Amino acid sequence: MSAAPTRQPALDTPAEVRAQCEAFRTNFMKLKAEIGKVVVGHSQVVEGTLMALFAGGNVLLEGVPGLGKTLLVRTLAQSLTLPFSRIQFTPDLMPADVLGTNIVMEDPATGRRKFEFQKGPIFAQIVLADEINRATPKTQSALLEAMQERSVTVAGTTYKLNSPFLVLATQNPIEQEGTYPLPEAQLDRFMFKIVVGYSQLDDLMTILDRTTGAASPEVGSVMDGPTILDAQKLIRGCIVAPHVKEYVARLVLATHPGGQYASGGAGGVTNKYIRCGASPRAAQALLLGGKVKALIEGRYHVSFNDIKYIAPMCLRHRILVNFEAEADRVDSDTIVKQILDATATEPIKA
Repeated sequence: MSAAPTRQPALDTPAEVRAQCEAFRTNFMKLKAEIGKVVVGHSQVVEGTLMALFAGGNVLLEGVPGLGKTLLVRTLAQSLTLPFSRIQFTPDLMPADVLGTNIVMEDPATGRRKFEFQKGPIFAQIVLADEINRATPKTQSALLEAMQERSVTVAGTTYKLNSPFLVLATQNPIEQEGTYPLPEAQLDRFMFKIVVGYSQLDDLMTILDRTTGAASPEVGSVMDGPTILDAQKLIRGCIVAPHVKEYVARLVLATHPGGQYASGGAGGVTNKYIRCGASPRAAQALLLGGKVKALIEGRYHVSFNDIKYIAPMCLRHRILVNFEAEADRVDSDTIVKQILDATATEPIKA
């Protein structure tokens, strides 16, 4: 008589899932509060950056100098127990300065020489690409594999990067001399493009108090790598209803000029102003970002409002405008807003 099969213990019961979600919300708010000790205001900027971290995506921060973009990244790194590196992008920066290179090493005992790989700053887990558009396209392209595949290939050998891995890049939107526009292939690898604006009066007064006084705020460590990886796994398990998923797909397809869904209500602005629409990565970013937004709002399913909230961050850098849009001074944010207004949330009937 065969023995009865051993019953496996239940995993991820509803009570356990609720507890995990509550722990994630608590950690998220602690992390946001810790960053708030140094970064004044910019609540949506901080929230968007943290959402990308937990969704496993990269972030492009755009704003004029002096608004705290670099400070935000450094503060985030201080609040996480993860290796951090800062790469200052300049026109003379070479790919080997980012990725690393093979150098000749001599064995003191035998005198024999061999090539040994010296890792570059990309092998951290929080990487600040400061003023990324100042480097040449050749150097910018050195980040493509790391940002997408989480690996680096040098001299035919592939090295895996440690997880979690996050690239946070900054760029100045108004200074054009000595800069190189980011290629579309690299822009598409950024989950979010977050625009950092000017501070309000009260925030600016607080900044003056903190930066011109004797006291200096100290940032403590809030989360480690395994906790972040657990949160990323939890987020991917968040529920997305079929009609919300369809809305995300239609929203992305509405950015394609001449397409089926651009010929409807959104077709006016799409066909008139867009040269090239968003890729499937935009749909992935919308769903993952929506899942993070839902969990931090205390819900276990993604809503239409979650998608609408993060849509500008996901789409503004993935839409290429044509000459007519530039002539009419219509930017991608305006186009995204009009597409959101024109795309219905009701599912398409079969």
